[in-house]
Amino acid sequence: QVQLVESGGGLVQAGGSLRLSCAVSGTISSINTMGWYRQAPGKQRELVATMSRGGSTNYANSLKGRFTISRDNAKNAVYLQMNSLKPEDTAVYYCYALKSLGYWGQGTQVTVSS
Repeated sequence: QVQLVESGGGLVQAGGSLRLSCAVSGTISSINTMGWYRQAPGKQRELVATMSRGGSTNYANSLKGRFTISRDNAKNAVYLQMNSLKPEDTAVYYCYALKSLGYWGQGTQVTVSS
């Protein structure tokens, strides 16, 4: 079992920044990909960014340049730095980890006011 706990969400004005953190615990060996997805009201969950254990990244095209994913394998944590936030970035942000199965955190709300 793998447990993921996100933190760092909140309310921010447009143009501001937030840093999300995800702490991973449990049977963490063999976790390769970790990352972030988001789900806005009335929309499907979508990719934000992922990173492999070796450091390869994959970003949603629309977010490149504003969002940066990082990972600390020693601390079993993954982070998402979000800059120049826009109201359309408002969503619940979910941490994700992939072993043989995918695991999700409970989500953290990010609200960007105009």
